[in-house]
Amino acid sequence: MKQKFKISFPGYKIIDGYILRKFLGTYLFSIALITVILVVFDYAERVDNFTESHAPFTAIVFDYYLNYIPEFITQFSGLFTFISVIFFTSKMAYQTEIIAILSGGVSFRRLMWPYFLGAFAIMALSLSLNLWVIPPSQVNCVNFKRAYFKKYKNEQYDRHIYRQIAPGEFVYVRAFDNDNTAEYFTLERYDGTQIRQTLEAEDISVDPETKRWTAQRYITRHIDANGEEEFKQLRDLDTIINLDVTELGRIDQTVKTMKIGELNEFLEQQRRKGSDSINIIEVAKHTRYSYPMATFILTLIGVSLSSRKVRGGTGLHIGIGITLCFSYIMFNRVFEEFAKSGSMPVWLAVWMPNIIFAVIAVYLYRKAPK
Repeated sequence: MKQKFKISFPGYKIIDGYILRKFLGTYLFSIALITVILVVFDYAERVDNFTESHAPFTAIVFDYYLNYIPEFITQFSGLFTFISVIFFTSKMAYQTEIIAILSGGVSFRRLMWPYFLGAFAIMALSLSLNLWVIPPSQVNCVNFKRAYFKKYKNEQYDRHIYRQIAPGEFVYVRAFDNDNTAEYFTLERYDGTQIRQTLEAEDISVDPETKRWTAQRYITRHIDANGEEEFKQLRDLDTIINLDVTELGRIDQTVKTMKIGELNEFLEQQRRKGSDSINIIEVAKHTRYSYPMATFILTLIGVSLSSRKVRGGTGLHIGIGITLCFSYIMFNRVFEEFAKSGSMPVWLAVWMPNIIFAVIAVYLYRKAPK
């Protein structure tokens, strides 16, 4: 006779399994439902692009959408968690199940155990996706867009790119193309605040593997301590410059394609160069951890908020929950801008929404029915 698999550990109760199944079941159902809706609307919006570029159906499904979905899940995982908790917990409260559980001798703190177990599973999933799954999936998405989206080919790289490649050394590129050629390239070397040497080329190419830059014609300018300038028009430039092609792209998009180990290496590399993009990279690093960790905070808020039976029932709880969740998303966006601009330390700005909502969570927990 077959026996059903059951979770069991010291202190485990039947109600734990009931809450855990409701929690994760509602979460997975909401994720699946919204994902299907998103894919349908996105496909309707892009169908003309797919048709014009003759993108194969298998590439659309497996190279684009299958790689796009993980990022969508992690971006809105907190919202799905919050709504899932509020939805089924408020239904339990409306049907007086919460009162019955608490009256049976189960404390509110003990009631939180299955919720936190479910939150831990969701947090582990989101963290794994952020650190290791989404970066390679983003690479596949980028390759698909390069192949089939004409507009993306022009948006992949910034225009008027200015990067620091070493202390006192800067590169300016007016435009960079997918064929690894740059339109108007300038290399500048400074001594303190004084420019000492420049190298200019109207057209220049690079080998991404060797970082070897070549140009048929180029001009050098040397400025001595007295301010006298010497110009030379030269041919057949062939030199190695400490500049990776990825650094010419949009940094906020480039870091999305890096696994956590690669991101850490890239961050240290940019620090050694004295890059002005360090804050953007650090924000990307910290958010990979802060977003999944918010799962516990939003779960505690959701349970504390919806465990009391009130007039308006589930609808009122969901309305308040959505308002709080979108407030959390807005706080994240605002504080990330503070971090990128240098107005606040990056770690503090990125984690500040979690700190604020943790305070709210503790307050609501203390007000929850005991």
